[in-house]
Amino acid sequence: MSNKISDIAVKTIKGEDKQLSEYAGKVLLIVNVASYCGYTPQYEGLEKLNQEYREAGLRILAFPSNDFGAQEPGSNEEIVQFCTSNYGVSFELFDKVHAKGVQQHPLYARLSNAVEPTGPVAWNFEKFLINKQGEVVARFKSTVKPYSPELIATIESELAK
Repeated sequence: MSNKISDIAVKTIKGEDKQLSEYAGKVLLIVNVASYCGYTPQYEGLEKLNQEYREAGLRILAFPSNDFGAQEPGSNEEIVQFCTSNYGVSFELFDKVHAKGVQQHPLYARLSNAVEPTGPVAWNFEKFLINKQGEVVARFKSTVKPYSPELIATIESELAK
């Protein structure tokens, strides 16, 4: 199975179709997010990463999901309002997806089997790092904060390539 994601189509939070191939040449951090999770304050760190590394070529792609403890029950409009008013989020938000289960989005089907440890996404705020060629290169559990040394080192390494 391929560990590239560039052939996958997604929907923006406004419902527009977008091809992940549009991000060629950028390093991506893909995160499944939720507004009512113990990890929700990670939005703050994700926005700091966005501010600090955007010029260098990092793009943060956040995919709301209600799969874990029903912690993202809101509409897309409510999610945007929550993220911007509480955390000043300026990175890209996408349409709500299923990160696991029978209705799993093709993006998450690919991500969850691309790198070790493979298997279903375990909880909100799991992170996947994609290199400039569109290949999944690393996976970080929810407990890994946006400013953890291991995540920063991996992001900086991929940006430098």
